[in-house]
Amino acid sequence: MAVITDPKAFLETLFHAAVAAADPAKVLAANLPEKPKGRTVVIGAGKGAAQMARVFERLWDGPLSGAVVTRYGYGARCERIEVLEASHPLPDENGLKASRRLLDEVSGLDEDDLVVALICGGGSALLPLPVGDLTLDHEIAVNRALLASGAPISAMNAIRKHVSGIKGGRLAAAAWPARVVSLVVSDIPGDDPALVASGPTIPDKSTRDDALRFIERYRLELPEKVMAFIRSDASVAPSPADREFRRNDVRLVASAAVSLEAAAEKARAAGVEAVILSDAIEGEAREVGRVHAAIAREVAVRNRPFSKPVVILSGGETTVTIRGKGKGGRNSEFLLSLALGIDGAEEISALAADTDGIDGSEDNAGAFADGMSVARLAKAGFDGADLLDRNDAWTAFNAIGDIFTPGPTGTNVNDFRAILVQ
Repeated sequence: MAVITDPKAFLETLFHAAVAAADPAKVLAANLPEKPKGRTVVIGAGKGAAQMARVFERLWDGPLSGAVVTRYGYGARCERIEVLEASHPLPDENGLKASRRLLDEVSGLDEDDLVVALICGGGSALLPLPVGDLTLDHEIAVNRALLASGAPISAMNAIRKHVSGIKGGRLAAAAWPARVVSLVVSDIPGDDPALVASGPTIPDKSTRDDALRFIERYRLELPEKVMAFIRSDASVAPSPADREFRRNDVRLVASAAVSLEAAAEKARAAGVEAVILSDAIEGEAREVGRVHAAIAREVAVRNRPFSKPVVILSGGETTVTIRGKGKGGRNSEFLLSLALGIDGAEEISALAADTDGIDGSEDNAGAFADGMSVARLAKAGFDGADLLDRNDAWTAFNAIGDIFTPGPTGTNVNDFRAILVQ
């Protein structure tokens, strides 16, 4: 059996294997649509949209034009597709301009034209377009409330699309009668493409009543104008059965499931067995962390339900209900909770990170932890439980030098978690 002498380096190789499996250069070539008689227009949104655009225009040997929007600092040089940048996770004026630009790109097309939509995670914040008497400030308030609520992504997107002029399939509807082919990199548990980036080109079945139920369930305090608009007929979103979508095509080109399998193969090649718990784990990050810690301890102490050495992998999208004013994101919060649960278990090491390279409020993707993390925190003068209570996981891992900062990856298949038990 293999002995991993540098757990951090080993876990990092698994992360990069997962990211590589979702590299646009690998996944787009097999999913190119047929060339149209008319024009080809490319639009897109998300943290990996610029990299997808760069690869697509290299693969496409016919004429094309278009624009995509990505997060500030996540751009890539393209020759024929313009790359716009805007704010994430809260929208800004440049995002509003980008939404209008994408709508302009698809206007005036006919049935011989083709629209290729490059969609990946992060697009919701990058495509604000308030409607009616709502403003950008209203949409920012909605996003801020959702990010602090602990609501799952399905609930968030059901609400977002009902205050938007571009989400929930509206961008594709604006392109009608042109055909729209959506190439989607999923960062959604369960891989429903209509939920990625709030589905600008893919309508889903959630209704206005669903949005109102979610607002009540997660006790969201939204501006009265927002509530009045959602209750009005003007908020009704397109239906998947509408004629505007009948010729369209949706292709899932990358997902957490494929990336986790790639990481598992990388571990086995290094002589360590790998198991995948799930690619669709949701829930409070700290609670998910406690459960993962309990599983890892069971393996370490009793060699069950998996035999050592083993790396335990999982994906999905946890949430964080904001209680304090600390720094961090869902992966670092998961990891701090896990560190508290494995305290003293020297044979356990872990990495949790967002595959897009950014976790929450700072510039790190996540962090590393092991059975001695809590002791190192105490030596540095910090109480791990207190930091967790204040949602201050970034401060915890920064204090002990365990922040993981790979930079923008050019893709996004959501959370990556790897726990090594030797």
